[in-house]
Amino acid sequence: MTAPPLLEARNISLTRGDRAVLDNVSLSVGAGEIVTLIGPNGAGKTSLVKLCLGLLKPDKGTIARAPGLNIGYMPQRLSVDVTLPMPVARFLSLWSRSTRAEMACVLEEVGAAHAIDRAIQTLSGGELQRVLLARALLRKPDLLVLDEPVQAVDVHGQIELFELIGAIRNRRGCGVLLVSHDLHLVMARTDTVICLNRHVCCHGKPEDVSRHPEYVALFGRHADALAIYHHSHDHSHADDGCVVPAGQEHTAHSDHQGCGHDHHHHGHEHAHGGHRHG
Repeated sequence: MTAPPLLEARNISLTRGDRAVLDNVSLSVGAGEIVTLIGPNGAGKTSLVKLCLGLLKPDKGTIARAPGLNIGYMPQRLSVDVTLPMPVARFLSLWSRSTRAEMACVLEEVGAAHAIDRAIQTLSGGELQRVLLARALLRKPDLLVLDEPVQAVDVHGQIELFELIGAIRNRRGCGVLLVSHDLHLVMARTDTVICLNRHVCCHGKPEDVSRHPEYVALFGRHADALAIYHHSHDHSHADDGCVVPAGQEHTAHSDHQGCGHDHHHHGHEHAHGGHRHG
């Protein structure tokens, strides 16, 4: 028997004046599932998150949450007063009665244990995002809601943060609703993608969404560059970089085929970036 979802929005509509912010939108997030919401600016992503959190009420439709659902929320932006230095431990205590040991433990989990006594104003973009993630985890959430969690972080840091979110899901078994426009990084690390532009343009597994006509129409010339790519293990490489077909890894060096060629053209497809090889 399939467990009921942690969160389910059914046929949600929201208007502001005569403008439709959301039109007949549905989504669900189950335990241990990562659902990524993508779409251009103005697509209604943040409004949908606010509805899911209960901060807004829909004009039409319903939102069901599992009984006793505990949500950990990581906001899109955080304004920090630079004139009021505040250690990370003090910052975390503003939203939680956790002990210092509990704070240290969750900061360790997100890779920011070193920051516990540092002023939050001195943190790098990546460190601040990890602290905000730690704040959400202190709630011991059944569901993590992450709104643009990799803002102000370079590409390498984005990859690390998304890998961290995946590891937290695996370890804690929590559901994750993640909002992002960083498709080339996010889509490889999610179970279900919902492409939103006030209505649900398409949804499904990442590789299916990346080929959907409405996805391509929405993101235009960037759609192919941002699509998900999987590594094809049809060969390996010798120590000198020569291509060795699968099953022939032990062939002598003199028998290698493909030496001197750019090995990026032999089936390499990567999920970690927006650049397609070959």
